[in-house]
Amino acid sequence: MIETTLLCTSGFLLAITLLPLLPSNHWICRSWEFPRVQIVVLIVINILLTAIFSENTLMISLLAVNIASLLYQVIWILPYTFLYPKEVEQGTKTQSSTSIKVITANVLMPNKSAQKLIDLVTQYEPDILVTLETNKWWQEAMSPIHKKYPYRVNKPLENLYGMHVYSKFEISDLQVMELIEKDVPSVHCYIHFAQNVKVKFHFMHPAPPSPTENETAKPRDKELLLIADEVKNSLQPTIVTGDLNDVAWSPTTRNFRHKSGLQDPRIGRGFFNTFHADYPVIRWPLDHLFHSHHFMLIDIKRLPSIDSDHFPLFTELVVKEQAQSE
Repeated sequence: MIETTLLCTSGFLLAITLLPLLPSNHWICRSWEFPRVQIVVLIVINILLTAIFSENTLMISLLAVNIASLLYQVIWILPYTFLYPKEVEQGTKTQSSTSIKVITANVLMPNKSAQKLIDLVTQYEPDILVTLETNKWWQEAMSPIHKKYPYRVNKPLENLYGMHVYSKFEISDLQVMELIEKDVPSVHCYIHFAQNVKVKFHFMHPAPPSPTENETAKPRDKELLLIADEVKNSLQPTIVTGDLNDVAWSPTTRNFRHKSGLQDPRIGRGFFNTFHADYPVIRWPLDHLFHSHHFMLIDIKRLPSIDSDHFPLFTELVVKEQAQSE
């Protein structure tokens, strides 16, 4: 009985490890890129049980298969642990006259706890706040912060893809675009900070591959790589942030970072899982901030719940002195 059970569990874990390798964009295959940490935990449990009962050739073979699956999964998530070198240099506010604080918050459109987000904005005082899944109700509910954020981009929608950007600093060259899918907007602009620092921002929220959204990951992947192609030759400070509906360790995100040349401040620091806020056992990093080499990191953290299915993500960067003179 135990051998049959371990044979089944080992087969299942091997299958979900291999499914993302298939040349398919279908959500059934691509969704298994998300829970790699959870799969690692299950494989470790399976290895321990298999080792206990490894009394014949079959069980020893299963043990080898499980170890191979474990090593493969660990390779993907290892960069997002403290065991890996930091990609982004740690900075301090004394190293530059310009720091940039950003909060990225997927609010969950039906959620009515706007005050919780307003309280976080009051506490952390970001220079830039981007809210996702915001409709007209949320636009009105966030009006108490308008005085502090005189520069705003409003794109309220009732389809879970509304977006609002709040900035303390001037916005220019604004483009609100539907790059791939109708009614799935992204915001692209320059924001002018102190000391003549001009940063190109791309705020994004592509649709995920799922049974209730897109059947395949192709639209999401195409949008991410389109932005990667746009920023790869840019010499200006650049930040891409939002709910990308993709995990940090997926092949698409890895390809995005490779093509764009942008850096991930989480590498060498941790997962910073922002989804799902209600279920600790199934959490992974869906909300991201990538930036060009012009920045160092002061702080990155997951903020407390605002009653959304996502936690907000707070990132504070400092502009390198040489970037201010470019």
